[in-house]
Amino acid sequence: MSHHRIAPNVDDSTDQLADALAALRTELDLPREYPAPAVEEARRAVEEHRLPDHDLRHVPFVTIDPASSTDLDQALFIERDGDGYKVLYAIADVPSFVAPGGALDAETRQRGQTFYAPDGRIPLHPEVISENAGSLLADQDCGAFVWDFTLDPNGEVAGTSVSRAAVRSRAKLSYKGAQEQLDAGTAPEVLRLLKEVGLKRVELERRRGGASLNMPEQEIVQATGGGGYRIAAAPSLPVEDWNAQISLMTGMAAAQLMLEGKVGILRTMPAPDERSLLHFKRQTQALGKPWDGGITYGEYLRTLDASDPRQLAILHSAGTLFRGAGYTPFDGDVPDDVVQAAIGAPYAHTTAPLRRLIDRFVLVICEALSNGHDIPDWAREALPTLPEIMAASDQLAGRLERLALDTVEAALVADRIGDEFDAVVISGSKPSNGNGNNGNGNGPFGTIQIAEPAVTAKCDGELESGTKVRVRLVKADIAAREIRFELLP
Repeated sequence: MSHHRIAPNVDDSTDQLADALAALRTELDLPREYPAPAVEEARRAVEEHRLPDHDLRHVPFVTIDPASSTDLDQALFIERDGDGYKVLYAIADVPSFVAPGGALDAETRQRGQTFYAPDGRIPLHPEVISENAGSLLADQDCGAFVWDFTLDPNGEVAGTSVSRAAVRSRAKLSYKGAQEQLDAGTAPEVLRLLKEVGLKRVELERRRGGASLNMPEQEIVQATGGGGYRIAAAPSLPVEDWNAQISLMTGMAAAQLMLEGKVGILRTMPAPDERSLLHFKRQTQALGKPWDGGITYGEYLRTLDASDPRQLAILHSAGTLFRGAGYTPFDGDVPDDVVQAAIGAPYAHTTAPLRRLIDRFVLVICEALSNGHDIPDWAREALPTLPEIMAASDQLAGRLERLALDTVEAALVADRIGDEFDAVVISGSKPSNGNGNNGNGNGPFGTIQIAEPAVTAKCDGELESGTKVRVRLVKADIAAREIRFELLP
């Protein structure tokens, strides 16, 4: 699928859109201004902060993130090590800024994670930490948990340790810029080795049966000049996948450390059940690219091209295979189910402590286990409480993302009632039999996606998944966050 940026003019609907987005904060009861006691505690922590004694500031780490990011959790360094590799992965030392039992600790447990709303980010930590002292910004001395990996020639982990250290990133790279350098052959060695290691880790993922949904990304961004918002849609860049492989490797290493130590918390997900797999197989058959189970579903998903309408519909259908993710704490007895099925291995969240609460606890547990130290009581005692906190936070973040996207999509087409569009059917419908209808008693409906602007919405009519159709817009209500199309003959 080719890269594209879609920026329809939404100036006429800007006021309604701003009001609807602002209403989301109240409707979802999103966190408001950071409480003063917690902010003051954060400022004090920054003022009194000391770097770890272990000094790795001579290592030329770099960060690779979206260009606009300032809350930088990870920094990377890779070099050759004989016929294998040495990978150093620095993760922001957020625990050093958060006093257990204090006002800041309490507020982060209330929030659970950073929430990304179109009209502003709602951070997990005060900005003095998340975008300043705690962020691995270029040319800034920072504390970090540094994961030290030795990899064999195939990219397999041959040795792992994690320790606290002082680090200093040399450059803040963007995904787009990094990919351009790699494509042009002008990339520095760290990026060339990231590609080399990343590709080998992708192959290892394939062998262990890991799977991922390579859906085109949709992001709500502010339009140039402040005239409302637009939806930027594009497939992820290869360098994003290679970078993600380093994060996945670290999460798998964290899980292994905790399993060996018999204490910690895993990110788990069950394998798809037979019913879901059978339904998915039938969908692939109907859409002309059958999966017979001869290869793993992860391998099959990698063959799909989202630019093909039928294969895009298959990718949407595959979402049913990625359900049931949760957090599994343990202390003393290792749980029976320890695998994150989409990754194909035990896994833990540990690489985004600025933006996700649970990583703070995993990091200190892993560092203690790696170095034979006692695990801090505050981290151990929190383990049973974290699944509920994170589940509630994940649910809220998911609702915010869905409703915000619905709101912006409605604004993008608000002045186009009656217009006709080419569309792809993502989810088909069947003729009404008296039981199924569209909620208004008007018969069958399905879900379609139009290309420009990038909008997904309900459409009345008898629709077949993966087909191209012509539709007319009949409703676009910004306040209600509702769009409706009708199928044209």
